[in-house]
Amino acid sequence: MRRIYQSLLEEYLELFPCVAVVGPRQCGKTTLVKSLGTPWHYFDAERASDLAAIEPDPEQFLRLYSERTIIDEAQMLPGLFSALRVEVDRDRAKKGRFIITGSSSPELMRSVSETLAGRVGIIEMSPFLWAETLRGEIGQPIRMIASGSCSPRDLAGVEIIEAMSGRVADYWFKGGYPEPWLTDDARFSERWMDHYVRTYLQRDVGQLFPGLNREKFRLFVQVLAGLSGQTLNYSEVARVLGVSQPTVRDYFEIAHGTFLWRKLPAYEKDARKRIVKAPKGYFRDSGLLHYLMRIPDLQALLGHPMVGRSWEGMVVEEILRQLNALGIAYDPYYYRTAAGAEVDLVLEGMFGLVPIEIKRGQRVDQRDLRGLNSFVKERGCAFGIVVNNDFAPRLYTEKIVGIPFECL
Repeated sequence: MRRIYQSLLEEYLELFPCVAVVGPRQCGKTTLVKSLGTPWHYFDAERASDLAAIEPDPEQFLRLYSERTIIDEAQMLPGLFSALRVEVDRDRAKKGRFIITGSSSPELMRSVSETLAGRVGIIEMSPFLWAETLRGEIGQPIRMIASGSCSPRDLAGVEIIEAMSGRVADYWFKGGYPEPWLTDDARFSERWMDHYVRTYLQRDVGQLFPGLNREKFRLFVQVLAGLSGQTLNYSEVARVLGVSQPTVRDYFEIAHGTFLWRKLPAYEKDARKRIVKAPKGYFRDSGLLHYLMRIPDLQALLGHPMVGRSWEGMVVEEILRQLNALGIAYDPYYYRTAAGAEVDLVLEGMFGLVPIEIKRGQRVDQRDLRGLNSFVKERGCAFGIVVNNDFAPRLYTEKIVGIPFECL
């Protein structure tokens, strides 16, 4: 399967000396970078022989392999980044020289952004997008939003595709990790998820944070699954785990930085009402969430108390994944007033300010749109969007448009 990110990778190789592809383990980063047509030198920092070739003297290594070199799992080599800066600056005008990949490392992102600033293009990769499993390309709505020049009527006129509610439900339940999706075997998927969580806790988090209390963090991950889609109360989580609030905040930062959890800050700009300021968050992959919640199948999911929050998180993640795959810069937020008015996702970027409400049903009551209508009016937004399970896009008001998830 050709990943949507491949076009962005090829573009960035023409713009930057170095490209960093980051994202969760097993999302397809290695497969993506190995798919480049022209031969590249490939090194895996988790392979002992490759690590031994790079780690003692990264500067010498980069002088020997100064072009078309891929270094996989670069978080294993903290000394690499300053050496990359030196080598890139030796011939700053030359593009497409290095690709580094990394997973599960907040330190990696810090090293890339601080040491290689201005020299690197960063691609945040994810497991499969819904758009990739459906047709191999991003649908019209996100492209139109990213252009910054569409109207509500333009969005209401997006292409109507054949009903694929069964495919949507399948993707929602299984999530986007490639191996469970492509193997399509429930027993394999369960075992794969189990090994994935064990690897995440024991290898990724254990290696990166050796002083961490692994048993407490394992319990935290279980608690975290139940918090998906909720505003966060650090003191309550600290009480449940029997740790301090600063420790809990560190746990949340680790979960966010290792691509397990998506933290959404509150949108507080131009506030005209009392705003709930606590952050909100979601598990990034719905399949992993369902595994941790011990939800065995789609029928059980539809009757589970988490069903609405699970759907909401999946839709939020799909929208952000598509923007990342297009290389669009944005900041995501959520919005809630003390009186209860809410907008599930607020996107801010060069394309403007776009509030998005998420509904799992087909029908949308006008009462459900009060928070969205108020946000659009108070901030002068060009439009607001409701992502739902309707049969076709439609206008609810002059500035509010409904878009079925299938069209994304």
